[in-house]
Amino acid sequence: MDQAWILDHEPAIRLGCFLGVFVAVALAEWWAPRRRPLLPRAARWAHNIALVVLNSVLLRLLFPAAAVGVAAFAAGQGWGLLHHYEVPALPALIAAMLVLDLVIYLQHVMVHAVPALWRLHRVHHADLDYDLTTGARFHPLEILLSMLIKFAAIVVIGPPVAAVVLFEVVLNATAMFNHGNLRLPEVLDRWLRWIVVTPDMHRVHHSVEDDEANSNFGFNLPWWDRLFGTYRDQPRAGHQGMTIGIHHYRDPRQVDRLPGMLWLPFRGRVTEYAINRRRWDGGDGE
Repeated sequence: MDQAWILDHEPAIRLGCFLGVFVAVALAEWWAPRRRPLLPRAARWAHNIALVVLNSVLLRLLFPAAAVGVAAFAAGQGWGLLHHYEVPALPALIAAMLVLDLVIYLQHVMVHAVPALWRLHRVHHADLDYDLTTGARFHPLEILLSMLIKFAAIVVIGPPVAAVVLFEVVLNATAMFNHGNLRLPEVLDRWLRWIVVTPDMHRVHHSVEDDEANSNFGFNLPWWDRLFGTYRDQPRAGHQGMTIGIHHYRDPRQVDRLPGMLWLPFRGRVTEYAINRRRWDGGDGE
């Protein structure tokens, strides 16, 4: 596929795929919900989507070329391992997508392990319900940090432009899918979670219990969790009985309204909430 064509149509490609998957998952949530929502959907969605729009505008203002522009620039300069070793197109695309997914996994582990970064990331976890809008709910500062990490990875890897566009599309789609309030047949879930992170697999990660929240970090591929020992099969209380969110952040005005979400990283004290914490006795999870 022509690189110039991809650069010209990248925003439309991503937006079209986003809207298509959003509608599909929203309909599936309505048809076969996994859990009963705690809060009215309309109000929650309005604030979660407002945060998504704010982040999108901020990224376009600060990084007009986005990740695909960095990939095109790196390719023009011959930067990155895949350009240095002149890897053929298809193996380069596959390798780039795998390594980028690993970077996202490691980044996710990092924002749980470093208390100052957890303060940003807890905006994502503080949602009192769990559905496809949770998958795109991140604080603007975390979005900026994530983009800078992605830029650095692209410069080091040297992925094809098509790989970056495809990776972004797949990552957005799987994030909406695996955050979906979806009831999948148990047999299908068991098979799917060998190739993609499923809603039941990732929902464990949104538990209020610290040891469960510090597991199942994958957004797209489930293999890294199994490889690095962070995989957890099911929540102790079951998917109907588990509590979503963070201990002591249960007020919807603080965690499910746009002003509260933006201010949430600056609330409370920095604690030892780290990757090796294994308490589940109602700890504060801050």
